[in-house]
Amino acid sequence: MDIIKQDVVIIGAGAAGLMCAATAGYRGRSVLVLDHAPKAAAKIRISGGGKCNFTNQTVTSEDYLCHNPHFVKSALARYQPEDFIELVERHGVDYEVRDAGKYFCANRAGDLIHLLLTECDWAGVQLQLKENIVQVVDLKAQSPSSNEAYQVDTQTQQIQCQSLVIATGGLSFSKLKASGFGYDIAKQFGMPVLPKRPGLVPLVMADKLLVFCQKLSGLSLEVSITVQMDTGTVSVNEAMLFTHFGFSGPAVLKISNYWQAGSALEINLLPQLNLLAELQNLKARNGNLKTWLNQFWPKKFTQAWAEFHTLPEKLAETANEQLAILAEQISRWQIYPAKTAGYDKAEVTLGGVDTSAISSKTMESLKQPNLYFIGEVLDVTGQLGGYNFHWAWASAVAAGQVI
Repeated sequence: MDIIKQDVVIIGAGAAGLMCAATAGYRGRSVLVLDHAPKAAAKIRISGGGKCNFTNQTVTSEDYLCHNPHFVKSALARYQPEDFIELVERHGVDYEVRDAGKYFCANRAGDLIHLLLTECDWAGVQLQLKENIVQVVDLKAQSPSSNEAYQVDTQTQQIQCQSLVIATGGLSFSKLKASGFGYDIAKQFGMPVLPKRPGLVPLVMADKLLVFCQKLSGLSLEVSITVQMDTGTVSVNEAMLFTHFGFSGPAVLKISNYWQAGSALEINLLPQLNLLAELQNLKARNGNLKTWLNQFWPKKFTQAWAEFHTLPEKLAETANEQLAILAEQISRWQIYPAKTAGYDKAEVTLGGVDTSAISSKTMESLKQPNLYFIGEVLDVTGQLGGYNFHWAWASAVAAGQVI
């Protein structure tokens, strides 16, 4: 079997891998991208309802979860949202801005994939799909004088390279051929990998609460969700969606990054109101509680809530202590999710390659020269709203400029 030589081999043809390849290719480096999946950038194609939320108007380090909160600052400072937006505009990709800052493809996410593949083509990048990697060999460990640093063996070929980039993503969306290969490579070279779990993921309920959710499947409410953590309280104010298995929607996906199995979530179903004062006022007017609630909730939800929590028929005859309990039920509804919906439904993977072992400027391993990790494989998770894709672009450019 002949040995192929390249300056750079990138494992993973997703958002980060393709962006890094084009960046390095434009610098005159010979670049080969390998992926075991049948199509490039499949996760882009299905994200954002098929329109891909590719960045956000404002991106800061506070929009990311990472055990080292300072790690993302360097890459984000050097590649900002306007840089990627300029690239999108240069390729004539139509986009739209939603919810005060979220950038989406106006037509389809495939336009973004075409952009990345075109950039790779212009930069002279080679792309090989359906390539299953058998092993990665450290050539320098075998022969310190070797011109190449690594050898990547696939089932069909052997490729030697000076720089190896791991852009394999996380474990989310296993149906898109997601795997833990990147974590295995990190461990092979003695790099720490932090515990992993699904992130930006729906939550599954059980028993009576599951039945309640199933009755309301498809219904959405604007709520405030709070979770208590060892480091303090986290609250999210956004829409919550009832599903046939529990809860989803932006509020739930965001809070799932902080929720731990066995802990409670507290939901305020009317966060815009001082509820006890409103109920006391309604009682003084001898108002009808269900009619009043229907101003804020869909009638279907009011009816279901009345069945789930017995509501007083006549507020005028309700003691103030009972009003306080009612206000507590609605504004501090405690639920205990059974579990998350798992990696199949998760948008990202929390945890991953420990950034303490990575250069924040170049994405190179601090202990293994010429080995780079970019994108979701790292212990960097963005909030919902285009932040994870922006991390893919920023980390990819940081590595692509030096490999």
